[in-house]
Amino acid sequence: MKILLSEAELHDGVKQLADEISAVYEGRPLTIVGVLTGSVVLLADLIRLVDLPLRVGVVQASSYRGATTVRGELVINAEMMPDIAGRDVLLIDDIFDTGHTLVRVVAEMQKLGPASIRTVVLLRKEGRQEVAMEPDFVGFRIPDEFVVGYGLDYEDHYRNLPYLAALEECDLNRPTHEVAAERAW
Repeated sequence: MKILLSEAELHDGVKQLADEISAVYEGRPLTIVGVLTGSVVLLADLIRLVDLPLRVGVVQASSYRGATTVRGELVINAEMMPDIAGRDVLLIDDIFDTGHTLVRVVAEMQKLGPASIRTVVLLRKEGRQEVAMEPDFVGFRIPDEFVVGYGLDYEDHYRNLPYLAALEECDLNRPTHEVAAERAW
């Protein structure tokens, strides 16, 4: 693995996102909804830094299963999401890759009648976008590499890394436990 963003760089980027979000909403109440599971670390860090009255919830949206890097059918479960009718909503996701997940989740949330929906992503992967939508807030632009850490995983490993790392091709072809045993904290 090679480190793309250090723990300090991630902290500084999230602080900048929080400042931008606080400025846009100017003290208005905000409902923040995190897309499980990749956004959990960002969600936790961001809500502590956003200077606004907040409500927090989550929605589960998944299109990757097991040892795959290929997108499958998107499944959305909004049972843990608060009522968003008439509210300003900020949808948080970990990564904007092709964009299909964010477009679908926003479309589903629009059906629930929010006053507004904006989106924030920690990472925007360059060269992969397949949709016309752009996230409203972007923490970092990264190259087209498979990344882990800070909530992002590979085969449900590495979410707890405090930095963002790119898995190299040789890492993707080895059992996850071997790669995990070699990682540098």
